Amino acid sequence: MSFTHLDESGRARMVDVTAKAPTVRAATARGFVRCSPGVIAALRDGSVPKGDVLAVARIAGIQAAKRTADLIPLCHPLLLSHVAVDITAARGGYRIVARVNVSGQTGVEMEALTAASVAALTIYDMLKAADRDMVIERVRLLTKSGGRSGIYRASPRTAPGAL
Repeated sequence: MSFTHLDESGRARMVDVTAKAPTVRAATARGFVRCSPGVIAALRDGSVPKGDVLAVARIAGIQAAKRTADLIPLCHPLLLSHVAVDITAARGGYRIVARVNVSGQTGVEMEALTAASVAALTIYDMLKAADRDMVIERVRLLTKSGGRSGIYRASPRTAPGAL
């Protein structure tokens, strides 16, 4: 297995994508915030003192996707076409699904993973006073398409409840 982020001497480098033709690329990632029944009820009835936590988390996830290259050292800055972050109540907490699209020379997996992660972190930050036992879990890539490697879908065996 070769790693494209290493040069012939084993030093980290940014991959040169100059010669790659732009293609339409997409990625979907997910995460889950496990929280107490009291927090779930407070979010449902709108009694959280900090306001609309889920709306803020959605915006944070979108903003994070746009800033991924500032956070992950060797990521290429991308002009994203679309970012969507959906947060829904699920048994035991909140499911986060982030979808990112671009027409470009490199994929958007890191942008989707960053969006899901930062949305989860935002939920944690805004609710930590009410539930210090929250857990952020199951952050992973679900799908990706476009580029030379084609389509990837997470295996149901390794991603229970993924889709």
